Order: sequence, then structure tokens, then C-alpha cells
Amino acid sequence: MAIEVIRPGLAVSVQDLGRPGYYHIGIPLSGAMDRYAIMVANLLIGNEEGAAGLEAAFLGPELRFDAPALVAVTGAELPPRVDGSACPTWTAFSVRAGQVLSFDHLKQGARAYIAVSGGIDVPSVLGSRSTYALGALGGMEGRSLRAGDVLPVGTARHAAREGRSLAPELRPRHQQTATLRMVPGLYDFRVTKRAMERFFTDTWRVAPEADRIGYRFRGGEKLEFVPRKQPFGAGSDPSNIVDSCYPYGSVQIPGGTEPIVLHRDAVSGGGYFMVGTVISADMDLIGQMQPHMTTRFAPVTLEQALEARQERNSLVKRMRGSLL
Repeated sequence: MAIEVIRPGLAVSVQDLGRPGYYHIGIPLSGAMDRYAIMVANLLIGNEEGAAGLEAAFLGPELRFDAPALVAVTGAELPPRVDGSACPTWTAFSVRAGQVLSFDHLKQGARAYIAVSGGIDVPSVLGSRSTYALGALGGMEGRSLRAGDVLPVGTARHAAREGRSLAPELRPRHQQTATLRMVPGLYDFRVTKRAMERFFTDTWRVAPEADRIGYRFRGGEKLEFVPRKQPFGAGSDPSNIVDSCYPYGSVQIPGGTEPIVLHRDAVSGGGYFMVGTVISADMDLIGQMQPHMTTRFAPVTLEQALEARQERNSLVKRMRGSLL
């Protein structure tokens, strides 16, 4: 079975749950920006939760199927249509041979996930089919989809039924504002106490440049740095440090002006200081934030971050229990 790409949409790429284990040599995890959404999409149609699907940012593709399939669309509210007829999100629906899957305008969120029974069967690279475009790795020749591409689809291994749906209480709600919880450090001592206090009280907005590598924010007051003589090996800007490793979710602020939260395709190290790290439980939320969305950063302790992770894991467990 195969799927023909009639129109590619915007930044539509093949993604799964990523390729862990290579960040230390500069190859990031990649994978779905919203991991929960792609897991749900796969389970709704009988795939393994880590099967490869499509991630569409803001604008969906137009796809022609050459054989019958079950499909599920989750994540952002990007309403699907089959030959022009509306289909529900967060629900399994069928597509017949020759039919075309397309999408209405985005209503909420930023990234939708399209899962097809059998999974997108592009070659696995380092244990994953995810696209890492900056490194031209994985997916469809290491890039976003183009018109004329033909996506191979694997054989469905588990029976599933049309109409299977995730309960509304287990679906994330896309808000107009967001609070991102952050564990302060490792370099927050580089700015004054007042500057860090203002960082947490300021309202920020998602910048249009936000992407899979990092989400940039604007609108807050420029940070004030603690004066010092730059150490050997650091750049001349006060925000520069001697090169350090970057964790996923780390918040760096080049020049002290615009925070950048590193995401799934993040570079693994560099010379900008980090005021903290957004907790793992809030990383999916970032992937669904639209440009100009208002945001606040909230400091939390490591203990609170671990509690939030446990709450997140409990939600995933409930979701699996309802679909497996």
C-alpha cells in the first residue's frame, strides 16, 4: 500500500517517538513534538504507539490512498475530510482506495498527527523513522514532504474498528495562553536577582520563528547581567559561556532579550547560558503553541517537576488502558 502526496501542506514530515541514545554525538531525539498525540493516533487504529505517522504544522496535506486504510488525526484541531466529507478528530475513520484525505483550516493548536493503519514504512535510520531535517536524516529523504512523493505504508498487524474514539476527558485542551513550568539553573546566576524575578512575572509571546529546533519568545524586559570578566573560551556577549551541553527544554536567552526553549530537533550544545529547563511534562504543550500566543514561565522545584512527570505518566496510562 502507498499514499501519494498531492499537496504537501506546511512542514509535514514523517515522525515517530524519536531516536534516543545519540544526543551525545549531536543527533537529537527528533520525533513528534506532541508525543501524546501521536501515541493516541496510533493506538486508535491498532498500530504500535511508536509507529511512524505524519506531523503537520498549521496546514494539512492532501493525500491519495491506493488501498483501504484506517486513519486517525489527533493533536491540533485540524479537521480532516475524505473526498470532501468531514471526519472527526481523535477518532478512527476509514479511507477507501482512490479516496483523498484533505484538511480544513486549523481551529486550535499548532501540530496535527496523521496515523495510518500499518504505519508509514520509510526506512529506519538509527532505530527510528523520524525526520531530522537539519541533519537530512530519516523520514522521506531527510526532509519535509513534497508534492509527488509516494509514502510506503506497512501491513496492519492488529485489528481495529472504525469509530473508535478517545474519551473527551483524556484529550488535551488547547488554550489561548500557557504557563510553562521551569526548573531554574544551571546559569541563572549570570543575571541579577531582579532580572530573574522579572523574567517570571513578564508576559511573553511566541515568536513566528518558533520551530522544531526551538521556540523563541518575545515581549519581556531585557535581562540585566551580573558584571564579570568573560572567561577564556567564552564569546564577548554577556550571555555567552564556555560551550556547554544543552538539555531538551533548556531555556537560553541570547543577548538577554528573547528566550528560546530547545525542543525535539535541538542542537546538543553551544555557548549560550541557560536560565532553566522547561519540565518534560510541558514539552508537548510547547509543540501546540501558535505564534503570538501569550506565555508565562513559572519556577518549580525538581520535586515538583517529578510530581508533574508522574501525573503525566498517569494520564498516559489511563489513555492506554482505554485504547489497548
